Amino acid sequence: MKIFVTGATGKVGSRFVSYLLKKGHEVRILVRNLEGASTLKEQGAEVVLGDLLDNENLIEAVRGVDAVVHIAAQFRGDISEEMAKAINIDATITLAKAALDAGVTRFVFTSTGNVYNNSLVNRPCMEDDVLTATALYPKTKMAAEKALLELYHEQGLDIRIMRLGFVYGDNDPHIQEILPFLSNWNPSKAMSVVHHQDVSQALLLAVSTPGIGGRIYNVADDNPITVGEFYKLQGEPEQVPPNGGWPSFNQWDMILDTARIKSELNFNAKYPSLYIARDMGAL
Repeated sequence: MKIFVTGATGKVGSRFVSYLLKKGHEVRILVRNLEGASTLKEQGAEVVLGDLLDNENLIEAVRGVDAVVHIAAQFRGDISEEMAKAINIDATITLAKAALDAGVTRFVFTSTGNVYNNSLVNRPCMEDDVLTATALYPKTKMAAEKALLELYHEQGLDIRIMRLGFVYGDNDPHIQEILPFLSNWNPSKAMSVVHHQDVSQALLLAVSTPGIGGRIYNVADDNPITVGEFYKLQGEPEQVPPNGGWPSFNQWDMILDTARIKSELNFNAKYPSLYIARDMGAL
């Protein structure tokens, strides 16, 4: 297959592009900086210079590919609500419409398991649950999902939405980076995680599986991990409870049900737990 990928120089995108190339697929990537894409170009990726926020040539950029995988997003750093909406919502819709205009209907969108934040269910979160997230990043992803599903119903966009758990592995410092944000979380709070290799596997399954237009899939391994385990695995001191003790929490919040992706896409995690990834030297 020939696959167009955005966000190709990011943590998820760069690993996914390498994964595709090793599997023998042709890959075209959209980047804002040619220098940052030099390694992927050396591996065989076709590089197109452009910006999702200001690119009049998107239709030509995606023309001739079999599928678009849209990974680019903004969720780190100091960013305004206006810019977050422009990148995560408006640019997504623009790209999807460009794909339709170019005759490319298969469109895979990477969303986040954070759309389930503040969930009130008493079981793992499922794809058809009502979404209740209030933070800026998951709210923009929720809005983008809604817009893409409207394009599916109204214009035939063959959308496949992938809600990723916390992504780690392959020398990604993501775990270390997240620890400061978790310092006041109850160490018993668990969340679903997924290794980069399994994210790539899931995205390729979404690209290549026919007949799943309009479907949403949670992507996670088989064993959620607690905040306290994150600290221990990184060799960090145990968390110190804040005044008043640890906050209460819903044990199912941020735990993803993966029955659908397993049954419909035959997804089987290469690294079913973070501990197995560690023992296999895949961190």
